Parts: sequence; C-alpha cells; structure tokens
Amino acid sequence: MPTQLLFLITLGVATAADRHQPVPLTDELRQQCLSVLQEAFFSPEFWPSMHAAEALTLAGNGAEVIAALKPRIETEQDHQRRCGLVREVVRAGDRTPLKRLFETLADLSSNGRVHAAESLYKIAEVGDGRLLRTAFAQKENLRLRLMAAAALARAGNPHAVQVLREHVTHSDVEIRKIAGWVLGLLGGPDDAPALNKTLAAETDLLAQAYFVNALACLGDDAARRRLVENLSSTDPAIRTYSAEFAGYSRCLEARSKLIELLADDNVDVRTRAAQSLIAFSLQPSALQLPVAANNEEFSVDVYRATKVHPRYSEGSIVPLRNGSLLYAATEFAGGGADHSGATIVGRVSPDGGRTWGESRTLQENIGKQNVMSVTLRRMPPGNDAAPLGMFFLIKNSPTDLKVALRVSHDDAETFGEPVVVTPGPGYHVMNNDRVTNLDSGRLVCPVAWTDDVSRGGHFVSQCFLSDDGGKSWRAGTDRVDQPQRGAMEPEVVELDDGRLMMIVRTQLGIIATSYSSDGGDHWSTPGKLAVVAPESPATIRAIPGTGDLLLVWNNTFKPGAGHGGPRTPLAAAISRDAGQTWTLVRNLETDPKSGYAYTSVLFHKDRLLLSYYVSAADGTISSRFRSTPVRHFYVSP
Repeated sequence: MPTQLLFLITLGVATAADRHQPVPLTDELRQQCLSVLQEAFFSPEFWPSMHAAEALTLAGNGAEVIAALKPRIETEQDHQRRCGLVREVVRAGDRTPLKRLFETLADLSSNGRVHAAESLYKIAEVGDGRLLRTAFAQKENLRLRLMAAAALARAGNPHAVQVLREHVTHSDVEIRKIAGWVLGLLGGPDDAPALNKTLAAETDLLAQAYFVNALACLGDDAARRRLVENLSSTDPAIRTYSAEFAGYSRCLEARSKLIELLADDNVDVRTRAAQSLIAFSLQPSALQLPVAANNEEFSVDVYRATKVHPRYSEGSIVPLRNGSLLYAATEFAGGGADHSGATIVGRVSPDGGRTWGESRTLQENIGKQNVMSVTLRRMPPGNDAAPLGMFFLIKNSPTDLKVALRVSHDDAETFGEPVVVTPGPGYHVMNNDRVTNLDSGRLVCPVAWTDDVSRGGHFVSQCFLSDDGGKSWRAGTDRVDQPQRGAMEPEVVELDDGRLMMIVRTQLGIIATSYSSDGGDHWSTPGKLAVVAPESPATIRAIPGTGDLLLVWNNTFKPGAGHGGPRTPLAAAISRDAGQTWTLVRNLETDPKSGYAYTSVLFHKDRLLLSYYVSAADGTISSRFRSTPVRHFYVSP
C-alpha cells in the first residue's frame, strides 16, 4: 500500500478515488483476521459462525467452508439454520444444495421462508423467479414480501426497488430497518434524501445505525463519520452492523478502529471487523455489493478467429456446480462455411467471465462434415446437482443434419453416448442455446426442417418433445410455415400463462410468431412481433426477476438487401405484455463493419450473460462473451 494512502486513511480523509484502491493486509494482520474468523467459524454460536463462513470465503478459504458445512445441511432440522448453511455453502462455491432454498421458500408451513428469501438476496440467486415473485405479490407476511423484493430488486426488478422505498417510513421499526438496509446496497444517490429524512426522525438507536450504514454506502460523508463513531457504541449490535458496513461502504477511515475491534469481547463484532479489513484489501467489487461497486458492463472475445480456426460461433453458457462458467462454442477448421469441419470446444471462467481457462474439446467431429450449434442445459433446470445435457448438430450432408443429445453426470468432464433427437430424413436445424425446459418437465427442441438445403431449401418449423428427461423423443404434430424461404431457426419461450410462444426467422422483414397451448404439439396461425428484423436469428427469454420478456435481435431491415440488411446493430428490448409491445430498446453492439448474431442468453445471479458471433470484414468470425447487470436493461437508453 502506498505510504501516502495509508497516511490519508489514518487522517480519515480518504477520497472517493482512494476508496477504490485495495489496502493490502500485512502478513501479521491477515493472520490475525483469519484467526478471528476460524475461532468464530468453529464456535457454538450459529449465526456468528455463518458470518465467519462468509468472511472466510471472501478471504479465499471457500473449500474449508464447504467441507465443514455441507455435511450439516441434511441433518439440520431447523429451517432457518438450514438456510444459513445452504447460503454459505453456495457462496463458497458449491451450487448443488441451492435448490433447498427454493424448496423452503415454497413450503408454506416452514419457519424458514423469510430466511430463504433473505439468503437468495444475499447470494444473488432467483432461479426462474416465480417463487420469489409469488412471495413478493402476497401481502400477509410483510417481512417475506420485503426480502423477496430485495432478491428481485437485485435481479433487476424496478418495481421491487420502489416497494422497498415505500417502506422506509413504515410504522414498524423492523420493516424500516429492512428497507433501509437493502436500499443502502441496491439504491442510488436519489435515495439519500429520503433516508436522511427518516434518519432525522428515527428514535430507535439500532435503526438509526441501519440508516447511517445505508447512507454511508451511498457515499454520504457525514454518514461515514457517524459509522466510525458507531464502532465505539456500547451496543454490540450497533458495533457489529457498523463493522460489517464499513467494508460495504469502503469506509477506509474506519480501518484503525476495525483493527482494534479484532479484540472486541463480542464474537460477531470481531468477525465483521475481520471481514471488512479483508474486503478493504480486495477490489471494491469483491463483496458484489453495493450495486454501484458492481455496475460494470464488460465483454471478452473468448474465442478469437485465427488462420487455423477462421470461425468460432454458435455458443452456449452454463454455470457449473462449483460456480464457474462453462462457455461452449463451435470451432471450425480449414474454412468458415457452414459445411466446413468443426468440433465443439469449451472454456471455463472462475470469475464471472473476466478471465477464461484453456480450450478443450467437448465434442469431437462425428459427422461427415461437422458438429456444431451447441446448447447446454441442466436436466432438470433449477437443480445444480442434476446431469448436464449437451445438445448439438451432426452434419453429414445437405440432406442429412440431425440433432443429438449427450448427457454428463460429472459436470462436463465426460459425456454419455449420443441420443438422436430428430431421427427422420432431412436437414434439421436447431440453433445454439435453444432447448426449453417447461414447468411440466417436458423438454422442447425447436427445429427448422427442409429436405435438401443445397437447393435453397424451404424450411418449416416444429418442435421435438421429450417427457422422460431426453431418453426418447417424438415430433410435435404441427409445423409452422412462412412465405419465401419459410420459417427458419425457431426459438420457444414459456409464458406466465403456460402457453408457448415460438419466434422464427423470416425473409419478410419481421420476426414471425406462433403459440401453443399444449406444450408444443399444436401451433396457432402465425403472427408477428412489433419489430423489424433482417433474415437473422432472434433470441427471446423470460427475465427471472420480473417475468418480462427480453428480445435480442438485429434491429434493422433493408428491403432488397442481402439477408434483408446487415446483422448490426445487435439490440435488446423488453416486453411487459407477453410480447405484444416492446420498449427500452438499447443497442449492445453497433460497429457497422461487423455483424453480430447467434446469441445465447443466460440470466446468472444479477447479470445477463450473452455470447454471440462477431463477423469481421475479412470474413473471419469470433465468439464474444458479454456480461451486463440486468438492471441496466430497465434504464432508458
């Protein structure tokens, strides 16, 4: 640490720029922090032990946390404590018990529902969002509603944030504390006046500390000073929460007092002081909160085209059981045409997509031409302990293209034998990242078919369905068609009312639609979305935190141009009415010299993760990863 920065911290005059710099721990101080945490972790006091687990994970000791806590999950009978155990195991890097939090939330007789919602908020998990949205909609249990609101707000739900704001002045002090606590981490500068007003009127000393901590996180200098003062409070609860929020607010001027608190007579105070000192030694984003410290949108060209591999495209991303991300893509060799030789490769990121490991082959070329267009899915979804399915295309000729599935029981280390999804004759196209898991358990593969693509091919779209976890498949009854080259590259999304919406690529300057009320067997007369589009694939998904629909597509159309215009810009829009209208249109990529298409979409924690191909002027194609906070899509461009 620069001597000047340490001097400024000692004087208590650290600037905003200073607060973004890590303040390293000496070996001696780090060991002192770890000793405090180890003592608390193995203490008989349950919740301080969970707080110590959180801090140990932050310090890089997640494996120790998992080893000690995971065996206790199955034997813990108290649902509230079980939520704490699951939360810290997941935070430490083992996602397999995550489903237990959703099971507790769904159990109307459980005493742990509020704790489940709170835990989901703390680790930024919402699943498909439906259980949390139900808990948010109910009015009988206000604490449950607010903790569900917190989880949904972190996942980008603007209405949930507004509801939290409305409860800052609630007559119940416990409700006020929850609202203030969460707004300090999820709100913005516009929330400071209301929080300051509530603080001025607050008579409960602990509640005052909550609002002081919230304001400190929002950058209020007076609140930072009061936070430091509160570290000397005679109330151990005030000292505990102030010590914790010193780290969230990057209140570096509290550092010397936090070091003193490592010897406090209260185990939770000691634990939170150690946690904040460790947080100071890391980047501000290490705690992932407040949102202002984790607001970055970034992209990485994970697979760059080379002379040997001139095309990387059609990718899919999935979280692995250890919390890392697996990004699979098609790697072409010897040429970049759709019929050139190709395999499916994968790379893993341990840090949310900022860095990626070495590439390895997930699927060798077992086709006469290639394998391509990968989809990765948990089977069933919502259970990270479940097998991982890898769907892909086996291309033999212009008249022989099949969809296949291989299943891994060891998280993509190995895969079983291929199961053919589309056994009939013809050319079956299923785009990357396209398989839909329905609430009923049915798997839906949307496929466009033609008998011979070499003759131009007129495509019709239909779904292939499995009701036994992918072991067997059958073709849906109806096919969806469109004029000219037909209905191409379909995508299916399940709506809140249980219907399926299919969208298809066309040559008409539109994205065509059709609806099914029986899980993909029969389809309605086609309609269209209220957007323009070239002859390019679009991707549509439900946003877990809101239930709204997100569309990612090329927002352009030029009649008479090849493919109806360029595949740029790449844009996104939101529909709050099941696809009838689209708003909040924003561009993701705009370079007129590049093309962007074949997008995969994954909602992961509080972020939207995309992959898509990037075509260059020389004809090469790379594959790009993009990470954006979901809340960005609800801000007017």
